[in-house]
Amino acid sequence: MKRINGYKEACKLLDRRCAGSEYILSPRLKQSLQAMFGVETAEEAVGIIIDEVRSGGDKALLELGKKIDRVELEQLQVLDCEIREAVSRVRPDVYKALEKAAARIKESHDAQREAIANRIEINGCYQITIPLGRVGVYAPGGTASYPSSVLMTAIPAKCAGVTEVILATPPGKDGKIPDITLAAACIAGVDRVFAIGGAQAIAALAYGTETVPAVDKICGPANVFVMLAKKQVFGTVDIDGLQGPSEVLIIADENSNPGFIADEILAQAEHDPLAQSILVTTSGKLADRVEIALEKKMAQSARAEITAHSISSAGLIVVVETVEQAVSLANMYAPEHLVVDSEKPGLEVEKFTTAGCIFTGSQPTVPMGDYVCGPSHALPTGGTARFSSPLNVGDFLRCCNVINVDQAVLRELGPSAIIIARSEGLTAHATAIENRLENIGGS
Repeated sequence: MKRINGYKEACKLLDRRCAGSEYILSPRLKQSLQAMFGVETAEEAVGIIIDEVRSGGDKALLELGKKIDRVELEQLQVLDCEIREAVSRVRPDVYKALEKAAARIKESHDAQREAIANRIEINGCYQITIPLGRVGVYAPGGTASYPSSVLMTAIPAKCAGVTEVILATPPGKDGKIPDITLAAACIAGVDRVFAIGGAQAIAALAYGTETVPAVDKICGPANVFVMLAKKQVFGTVDIDGLQGPSEVLIIADENSNPGFIADEILAQAEHDPLAQSILVTTSGKLADRVEIALEKKMAQSARAEITAHSISSAGLIVVVETVEQAVSLANMYAPEHLVVDSEKPGLEVEKFTTAGCIFTGSQPTVPMGDYVCGPSHALPTGGTARFSSPLNVGDFLRCCNVINVDQAVLRELGPSAIIIARSEGLTAHATAIENRLENIGGS
């Protein structure tokens, strides 16, 4: 991991307010895009995929699955009988663990829903809260399974009262979705499951096909192609955000366990070669010990190649002089995950204003939040935690204003509205009110 000493030098690397939006692809991936679509940028490829799905529907989805993922499918929707069979094959202890996680997630988001008023009324006007009709949930897949992502996105939608939740997730090379992912969909109450991945899945959810219904909102993290597809279809549908690679910033001191800190870094690094793990500490000795621990534990990693690339290219250890400097860097970086592995004064939760999720306590560790604690693990990344929130029930609700105008309201407020309309030069607005006032004998 790269090591930096001093607050000023760290500021240069951790200030993401001026972050760019360029997505760097490997030479191999560029060659693949050139061969498949005749372009070299992810943005162009995604645009072509979306256009093909919009014009070609189900046929385009099947062809793109064969071209991009090398998977030949006979049907896009996973049948209910196939889901039941998959659930029966899941180990009982795994199924029970998923049920326990789901119960905690539901409890957390039910509480959120209860805290949101269904109706707010003042001065004869009111606002009502309405759940979205249909939501699309995307779960990564293909080479791995992410049942936790299904639980963390579908359950909040169901708690909000969404009528129909659609899951899109890529199949493996055998054309099948992992049993554990289908089990999570069953537990979460997903209504329909489609074996579609990548940008083509996002296009299908946004615009609809003969088989895939168009949705009102698309949620769920994935790779750069899915993220760019969500960006391009936004406006046709709503999206939860543009989540990029996973990231963690850890604040620790001389009393922290270096082995635990190394574990936390490795847990983030195994997600993705682009995942970023940052340690900010007031102790140079701890930094030394963490580096030693990392070297030993790296060899034991089941995803050693991914982990090594993440740590060498994006990992960072920062040694600062004061707790205040550590807090400042955390707020500047706006991390997806913030781990406070220190009980020093000055590190109270209220001091941190931009993190997606903050982990505190005597045993703070991100994987607990990833799976079982309850709040959704779908969090803002890339510095967007400065202005956006974790996925929550509110993401699946919309508000509608209802304005009741009777004769009394027209008489009381009409004259002021006429004055404002005429000051803006909108005479038809003013006349519309004047004519109604004249009709009821108002002045």
